[in-house]
Amino acid sequence: MTVKTSFLAYARSLRKPFGVITLGFIRKLRAVLLLAACRTPQSDRLLEEAKQLFLDGLVLQEKGDLEQAESFYKKALDLAPGRPSVMNNLATVLLGLKKHAEARILCERLLEINPEDETALLNRGTCQLRLNSAAEALLWYERALTVKPDYPDALNNRGNALLELKRPQEALASYDRALAAKPDYAEALNNRGNALVELERAEDALASYDRALAIKADYAEALYNRGVALLELGRAADALATFDRALAARPDYAEALNNRGVTLLILKRVDEALASWGRALAVKPDYSEALFNRGDSLMQLQRYQEASEDLERLLAVAPEHAYAFGHQVHCKMHMCDWSSLEQHLAGLSVRVQSGKRASTPFTMLATSGSAAEQLQCARTYALHKHPLSSRPLWNGERYQHDRIRVGYVSGEFREHATSYLVAELLELHDRGRFEVFAISTGAYDRSPMANRIAGACEHFLDVSDQPDREAASLLRQHEIDILIDLNGYFGHARTNIFAARAAPVQVNYLGFPGTMGAAYMDYIIADRHVIPEDQRQYFTEHVVYLPDTYQANDSKRRISTQAPTRAMAGLPDHGFVFCCFNNNHKIMPGMFDIWMRLLGQVGDSVLWLLEGNAMVSANLRGEAHKRGVAPHRIVFAPRLELEDHLARHRLADLFLDTLPHNAHTTASDALWVGVPVLTCVGTTFAGRVAGSLLNAAGMPELITTSLRDYEALALKLATDGKLRAGIKSKLARNRATCPLFDTNRFRRHIESAY
Repeated sequence: MTVKTSFLAYARSLRKPFGVITLGFIRKLRAVLLLAACRTPQSDRLLEEAKQLFLDGLVLQEKGDLEQAESFYKKALDLAPGRPSVMNNLATVLLGLKKHAEARILCERLLEINPEDETALLNRGTCQLRLNSAAEALLWYERALTVKPDYPDALNNRGNALLELKRPQEALASYDRALAAKPDYAEALNNRGNALVELERAEDALASYDRALAIKADYAEALYNRGVALLELGRAADALATFDRALAARPDYAEALNNRGVTLLILKRVDEALASWGRALAVKPDYSEALFNRGDSLMQLQRYQEASEDLERLLAVAPEHAYAFGHQVHCKMHMCDWSSLEQHLAGLSVRVQSGKRASTPFTMLATSGSAAEQLQCARTYALHKHPLSSRPLWNGERYQHDRIRVGYVSGEFREHATSYLVAELLELHDRGRFEVFAISTGAYDRSPMANRIAGACEHFLDVSDQPDREAASLLRQHEIDILIDLNGYFGHARTNIFAARAAPVQVNYLGFPGTMGAAYMDYIIADRHVIPEDQRQYFTEHVVYLPDTYQANDSKRRISTQAPTRAMAGLPDHGFVFCCFNNNHKIMPGMFDIWMRLLGQVGDSVLWLLEGNAMVSANLRGEAHKRGVAPHRIVFAPRLELEDHLARHRLADLFLDTLPHNAHTTASDALWVGVPVLTCVGTTFAGRVAGSLLNAAGMPELITTSLRDYEALALKLATDGKLRAGIKSKLARNRATCPLFDTNRFRRHIESAY
């Protein structure tokens, strides 16, 4: 956004009398002449000094040396107090130096001298706009327009205030009035483009920016905004070229470097993206957006230590930056760095409850055991990041199809847990009643699983390179009846497709075990264990209950025949093996305390965990040592291909679940292989999933309702070989007949729901 102030253009040869001064604009010449015409009782020498200081200030102001210009204007006012032209220019300079309160005082003095000084009224409004009071700014711009109805600068700035107030249609009208008064007003054309972006008219915005650039080819801000519009249109390569043009015009343009990084990330040029954010931070070390973007990307790359350092810097300069606090907590949890964790979790809870943008909903699954907090977090996030489109694509039309058209939207149609669960369901759908679409929002990697998903559906639509609105429009054209979001707020999510209301019925299912807090998500698929009746109030979606379990499963999952030995897996030859193959961020100190006590009571036992990153092994072994357990008794498993990972499960004796975020696919994996899963029922959807799976596997005796019972049963299973053998035998018998792995039974239930 460009806020127009009362800057005066460059004046050359200012060492001579006023008659030889050449200024580019009549209005600006008038400002100089006003000073010359103001006679005071002071000596001619003092007046000439004041004039010269004023003119020198003009030169400095035009050159961008605002601090020196401020000094010269103040000296001129000391010699010739109360001069409106000097005061107005000083107010403009103070605004440029972000001395908004001082500028406001100066404007108020000017308006005491002349309440109809349109420049002072303009600058007074800009003071309020810069002080984040757009409503008050609007009043001042309106006053300026009562003095001068066709005042282009006031009309432009009025549009900016309206844009800040989320009134883009009115802002657009104000910019158009400014352009009617001044057709070559590049700043108004640039701002007009911003209003059009807000109105989801990115193509029109692009045309407005191009008009501005036709007037002012090196207009860096318009180039920057043009790049943003191109990103909205999904034209990342063109956006990158435009950001590079902006940087050619202004090499130290930190915002352009930041968005250049975002664009490079979209283009999957990750190292270059990180370098671009590094350049932005070299220009502007405390630039919060660049710190957040780089930290967030480093998290996605699982470079948690580096990410944590960026987030620490960010919180030092911008403690309230959206989602930074939650990101930092989540980052530390991925490293199992529990220093000050209790304090951080309490702080996160307070922030979320107060409606602050402190955490993403996904982070809250593992950090909070409160369904009410998770609902508040989701609502805050949906409203901020994914609000309902002002132009919904579906508006109540009724489709007339012979078969129900069901579309599954996922960014994880690849070798991923979501696909491992749904692949067979997609293959088994009744084609006489359902027309099945797979909509991929993640890059199609042609992996065996990606190919299996593509072959399982009648239609496979790859929209990974399409902008959200374009992708949503494609789905609307296909007249999909029921659109299933398999991501929610996880992974390669494309929530804005749903925010555009691409289908009559939109469903939250499987990928995100919680509410999305968005009115455009109509249903969530669950079972009565994961969402008991008394928990429905914490979901904005209508709850559709399936009879056995909400989770689909694949009865074709292969287990490698090349079973490893204990030695090959890094396990001791003898002794009891507790395991937990959940992601490391789900491990909380309280649960770890229980596990360490179990190791202390069960001789020769070990705890077998996944190693997400090198920091995890160092930190958890350190935590074990603090609790009096030899660090070597924690064994870490590297990630493997699924069938090999399933095969090594058989070396474990008991799977220990986590809270507040349970095992989900990892619990299904263990049960499929025949490893008993011990869980404790939590108070949220995410904390009740393993119980749902155990019920569907016919193993309710492995569900506990308190951590005391959980610990006691774990100890009993580890020390009572007969009990353990009976549990394993029952699980092996159930595997072939239980509802959990009866995919066709599940298919009938979910089709009934559809």
